[in-house]
Amino acid sequence: MGDTMGASMGIGAVIFDFNGVLVDDESVHFALFRDVLAQEGVMITERDYHERYLGYDDRGCFEAALLDAGQPAPKARLDELIARKARRYVVVAEAGLRFFPAAAETVRAVAARWPVAICSGALRSEIEYALRRMGCLEQVSAIISAEDTDRCKPDPEGYRLALAALRSGPSAHLSSRDCLVIEDSLAGIASAKGAGMWAVGVATTYHADQLREAGADAVVGGLAAITPGWIERRFSM
Repeated sequence: MGDTMGASMGIGAVIFDFNGVLVDDESVHFALFRDVLAQEGVMITERDYHERYLGYDDRGCFEAALLDAGQPAPKARLDELIARKARRYVVVAEAGLRFFPAAAETVRAVAARWPVAICSGALRSEIEYALRRMGCLEQVSAIISAEDTDRCKPDPEGYRLALAALRSGPSAHLSSRDCLVIEDSLAGIASAKGAGMWAVGVATTYHADQLREAGADAVVGGLAAITPGWIERRFSM
C-alpha cells in the first residue's frame, strides 16, 4: 500500500466507525433520508448525499438539507424527521442488515487485544441492535452515538468523547495518540485526525486516494486486512 506511518508507543485502543465500516447500509440511509426529505418537498440525489451530507449524523443531515433548500430547520421539526427515519430504519433492519465481510471477526479479534469503542453518527438503538446481530455487543467497551454529541463529523467531538469513555474504564492511561480509528468517510478521517488519533481508511465508500488525501495514515480494501498483527506492525516501532 505504500503508507509508512508509525507510532512509537503503539496502539492502546481501537475505535470503529459504524455505517460504511461494519454495517453495509449507507445506501439504506441515503434512501431513507431521500424519502423522508421528499415528504418535506426537498429532493436530494445520491451524489448530493455522498458529496454534501454523508459525514453528518441524522440531525446534521436533515438540518443541512432543509437549510440548503431554503426551508426552516427548528429543533421540533428535526426531532420529528429523525424519529420518522428511525422508525423506517427498524423495519429495514429487521428485514435483514448487511454486514461487511469479516466485520464480526475483526471486532472480536481486535477486542481480544485492545479495548474497542464505536463512534458513529447513528442512533444508539441502531448501533446496539446491529452489534447484537453481529454477536459483538459484549466485545465493545464504549459507544458514542448521535445522542451523545452536539457536533457531528468532521468535528472531532465524537472521537474525543470516545477517548473519555474508554479512559473512564480500565484504560485511564490512554491518550489520543494511543487510539487507532477505523473509518470509511472523508469527514470521519478528518474527525479522527482532528482528535489527534491515528486513522485507517477502509475503501468501501470512497476511493483509497481520497482517503489518503483526507489524512488517513493507512488505507485498506476491507476489514479482513485489519488484524491485531497488522496493527502492531503498522503502528509500532
